[in-house]
Amino acid sequence: MSTTIKLYYKDAYIQEFNAVVEDCRPRDDKYAVVLDRTAFYPEGGGQPGDIGALNDAVVMDTIEEEGTILHIVDRPLPAGQTVTGKIDFERRFDFMQQHSGEHIVSGLVHAAFGYNNVGFHMGSDVVTIDFDGVLTEEDLRRIEEEANRRIWNDREIEILYPDEQELASMEYRSKKELTGQVRIVVFPETDACACCGTHVSRTGEIGLVKILSVVKFRSGVRVEMISGRRAYDYLTMTAEQNHKISVLLSAKPGETADAATRMQEENYRLRGEVLRLEETSYLAEARLHEGEGSVLLFREGMTADGVRKLTDAVMKTCKGCCAVFSDNGDGTYKYAMGEQDGDLRTFTKEMNAALNGRGGGKPFFVQGSVKSTEEEIRRFFSR
Repeated sequence: MSTTIKLYYKDAYIQEFNAVVEDCRPRDDKYAVVLDRTAFYPEGGGQPGDIGALNDAVVMDTIEEEGTILHIVDRPLPAGQTVTGKIDFERRFDFMQQHSGEHIVSGLVHAAFGYNNVGFHMGSDVVTIDFDGVLTEEDLRRIEEEANRRIWNDREIEILYPDEQELASMEYRSKKELTGQVRIVVFPETDACACCGTHVSRTGEIGLVKILSVVKFRSGVRVEMISGRRAYDYLTMTAEQNHKISVLLSAKPGETADAATRMQEENYRLRGEVLRLEETSYLAEARLHEGEGSVLLFREGMTADGVRKLTDAVMKTCKGCCAVFSDNGDGTYKYAMGEQDGDLRTFTKEMNAALNGRGGGKPFFVQGSVKSTEEEIRRFFSR
């Protein structure tokens, strides 16, 4: 086991430090470096490992294996060399904000409902928390509001290393049975949790917590949330999107939902009218071909459903096969063919082979697409 001094526990805000290389070993196509001291946090407790640089070597990840902290770098560093470590602190501070925000939300949920955080993952976009009980969107709105109040109180966060006797008398959250020295992170009047991650020093540095979604997961729920800069960026993005929508809908920013509802209702009405007009046109087309033999039709810009409906209407009035083709604008045509009481399977197979097509269906009705010109299609049907 390594005796690497964990500078990130002495001060989570250290961004640059000097250390001596104790070991460097090949690892796949990279190298694993052990230092005598480090401010790079290794992956653990749901928090990703730090990245950055050791001199000119790029630190691509930091992990801990069997008690040894390994810095995964892109080139070897000789043992005994003194190196300068530089952490990607913007990324680290983002994780500190996310981790601290998660503590507050989990602590408040536990206090209000008695549920435990049984799963935690800090991704590059959102944080997910799994709780072992059911929470509604309304529940989480109240939790979010209270979480932000606690953040704005700007209380100092405490890190405790209680002895065995002190630990036995403390109330704290923990996902598993603990042995050895336990590190307790305390958010005053909000949460106390055994945790190995890095956190901000005061709650005000979290800035803001925003809960994005809640879905049923196993016997409880999975919550997605963001904190700090991520929350700011998210709200900025949604505000910009809402502004664009308000301009398009000629509505005030606070009234876009009502305007969108009205537009949706109008769209449903117009869509119904379009469908009625389409049905009328299909029936009119069918009457034009009443009593004819086989019918071949070309139409522009039809949907696959429209092609199907027109084919269905005409095949019921003509005395042979009806085939409808509609140009997709990319050198292909969608098609439908139908013949009452007919069997088009052999003909369809031959057509698809001749016109670079694919498709199928029932013996009397098929749909698909071909990659051919109108002239080639007409030539095939006139043979």
